Amino acid sequence: MYYIIYAFLYLCSLLPLPVLYLLSDFFYAIVYYGIGYRKKVVMDNLAIAFPEKTIGERTRIARDFYHKFIDSFVETVKLLSASDAFFEKRFTGNWEVVDRYYDQGRSVQLILGHTFNWEWGNVQIVRKIRHTFLGVYMPISSKPLNRVFKKLRSRSGAVLLSAHHMTREFLPYRRTLYCLGLVADQSPGHLKKARWFHFFNRRTAFTVGPAKGAITNDAVVVFAAIERRRRGYYEVTFTVAEEHPKNDTDEHRLTQKFVHFLETTIRKNPDMWLWTHRRWKHEWKEGDVMGE
Repeated sequence: MYYIIYAFLYLCSLLPLPVLYLLSDFFYAIVYYGIGYRKKVVMDNLAIAFPEKTIGERTRIARDFYHKFIDSFVETVKLLSASDAFFEKRFTGNWEVVDRYYDQGRSVQLILGHTFNWEWGNVQIVRKIRHTFLGVYMPISSKPLNRVFKKLRSRSGAVLLSAHHMTREFLPYRRTLYCLGLVADQSPGHLKKARWFHFFNRRTAFTVGPAKGAITNDAVVVFAAIERRRRGYYEVTFTVAEEHPKNDTDEHRLTQKFVHFLETTIRKNPDMWLWTHRRWKHEWKEGDVMGE
């Protein structure tokens, strides 16, 4: 099954990007207007995040989001055959912010949210920095699809660490010069270990694991924000959050900084964030630990 899926997607990836975007337009209409995939989740999330906006304004954000959401799929398929020159032109950034720490003998912990197109960013950063790039991923339940996506995400040499076994798989790289990429905006798997922060008008659970790891390893903490300049062209901006987390901060304050950064990033480009995940499925209860 893996080879059938891979062969089909590879053939699709050979299509010019404008043709893939025509397919994206077609599937957008089916997903948004026909199937209505997770539309209630998206609209509920937008109502929580933007209560000051009208229903019409939130609907426009939803439509734009779904268009970019489907675009992200065809762009990810393009990973199978696109050249390095393709990404050099279409995904740019201030890579020197991360790369300069290599000469200082410092590892980096890169934290971002699910803003499009993080899959292209995963490929391009390996080419632009000298650190060993470690990308944490959530395995897909379908084994053939998981194998395809692992191949996509490691095409440039990224080392993939399963989110289910991250601590164990990270250990061999702990003493090396690494850049650990973490997408840290999903609901925590272990709610009892989470801390609660004010995020878009709602007390929201966040894991403090990334902050703990950065402090333990004294890795430079860098936040990343991706913006879409136009269709098929992205730019990432890296911002140093903490140069010496072991000495200068604690896990709650560092997580709070990310929460604030994430909300600011989403408010700037609300149609770029993955609204289909249920970010507010848990509610704060008396006794839950606030991180601020």
